Amino acid sequence: MSYSIEKPKSVFLNNTPADLCIVDVRTTAELKAKALPSAIHLPLQSFTTESFQQVINQQTTQPEKIYLLCHSGRRAETAAKQIDGQVSQSLVVIEGGIQAVEKMNADWVITQGKAISIERQVRIAAGGLVLGGVILGFAVHSAWFALSGFVGAGLMFSGITDSCAMGLIIAKMPWNK
Repeated sequence: MSYSIEKPKSVFLNNTPADLCIVDVRTTAELKAKALPSAIHLPLQSFTTESFQQVINQQTTQPEKIYLLCHSGRRAETAAKQIDGQVSQSLVVIEGGIQAVEKMNADWVITQGKAISIERQVRIAAGGLVLGGVILGFAVHSAWFALSGFVGAGLMFSGITDSCAMGLIIAKMPWNK
């Protein structure tokens, strides 16, 4: 079965989040900041067909349709692509992620604190590496400029392929557990 992408308005037309089987693929830190209380948490960094089936099998009723949620929709779509055709349930990516759900009905989302999203952490790390490469290039040795070039090339590759190795590495850091 292939997955589909739906806007929150169509997903929650006649349902609340508690009525649906929603799998949230964000990191634990992001979940601590904002969450749908009824969602199942399965971070993308540990998301496999086996782990997915395991959390679904733990549910009291076996859903025919499973909704995938992240911050903006990109990671949920990555998760859907990862298990597409390997599970019997229909997969639906909630377009716009928890941000769109919160805009639709803020009462559904529990806000507990501030966490820095993976996307912001990547921008902070990439900016720091580029700045560090430039400073070290002027202050120490011109070979350090290659660091800025390498990060720039990585950002271009990330934009072209819509995948981010730095994001995957940062998601595995202890503060994101």
